[in-house]
Amino acid sequence: MKKIISVVGARPNFMKVAPLFRAFQQYTDIQHLICHTGQHYDDRMSSIFFEELELPRPDFYLGVGSGSHAEQLAGIMLGFEKIVQSERPDLVIVVGDVNSTVACSLIASRFLIPIAHVEAGLRSFDRTMPEEINRLLTDALADYLFVSEPSGVRNLEKEGIPQEKIFFVGNVMIDSLLYYLPKIAQSKILQTLHCQPGEYILVTLHRPSNVDHREELQELIGLLREIASLKKIIFPVHPRTRKKIHEFSLEDMIPTNVIITEPLGYLDFMQLVQHAALVITDSGGIQEETTFLQIPCITVRNNTERPVTVETGTNRLAGTNPTRIKQTVMEILNGNRPHGRIPEYWDGHAAERIAKIIYEKL
Repeated sequence: MKKIISVVGARPNFMKVAPLFRAFQQYTDIQHLICHTGQHYDDRMSSIFFEELELPRPDFYLGVGSGSHAEQLAGIMLGFEKIVQSERPDLVIVVGDVNSTVACSLIASRFLIPIAHVEAGLRSFDRTMPEEINRLLTDALADYLFVSEPSGVRNLEKEGIPQEKIFFVGNVMIDSLLYYLPKIAQSKILQTLHCQPGEYILVTLHRPSNVDHREELQELIGLLREIASLKKIIFPVHPRTRKKIHEFSLEDMIPTNVIITEPLGYLDFMQLVQHAALVITDSGGIQEETTFLQIPCITVRNNTERPVTVETGTNRLAGTNPTRIKQTVMEILNGNRPHGRIPEYWDGHAAERIAKIIYEKL
């Protein structure tokens, strides 16, 4: 019996581990355990995903919670070290690019335990992003690098990663999306928010570069005011963003045509994505989901680690200048919708390919 521990910590990780959990169930001689670091500690950002995604309760819960970058990394490493010492897994699977990803990779490498990185090779080439550093370090430590798009293979090869470690398998986020589409269709969120399909713009903003400084956040809220005069906006507010809006006393800037909600569960949120006129975001995963669903997406960033969503998908990289963002919004609302295609291997079977490779290697 081989023992595998998959690590989840932040909201996007749950959608990546859920299909892996299902894929490993067909291998009776693999024990697949889940460690939840507690990096996202808000109930709406965490436990609801275990319920909606039909994941079992985590086998291990570290309960790290909030704190500075260093405090969070240290807390995760201290907690995960104890688990690794007691369980001695044959493999640790980490996903994405959050603090939990790199912290648990460091511990696994310290104990000479092989590491599999799901969503390896993505690069924004912007080292001011904490996630970029996490990606670089994790890929340098990993033994199996599972890649979601062609750019990931090219990036890893340029960094000197041996080809035998690199596996182009597709996108596990799309595995989850396809699997849950029937449940997404049953969501009542449109009725709850009194919205009609195609009659609203969905907005998410959470990156420090967009929300941590008063001037940038004020400009973006001013942009939302302008856009809201054209079309209704739904804005599920990330806890970080809500805190900054309050800290900078910007609540009164938000017009009544912007529907503010708490962070939503996966099923409700994906129904909003599926029926939006367009999505404005600084999230990585949403660029992928909108590409698959063929929904126009405007990314409020100067770079993206998911270039396939721009090259072949429906994503438009608009930068952070409000004038340029509004211009892109107007183009789409006036009928100049981006038409993309679904990237290779975004077919709902990425997790099965990953599980098969890991089973054969172990």
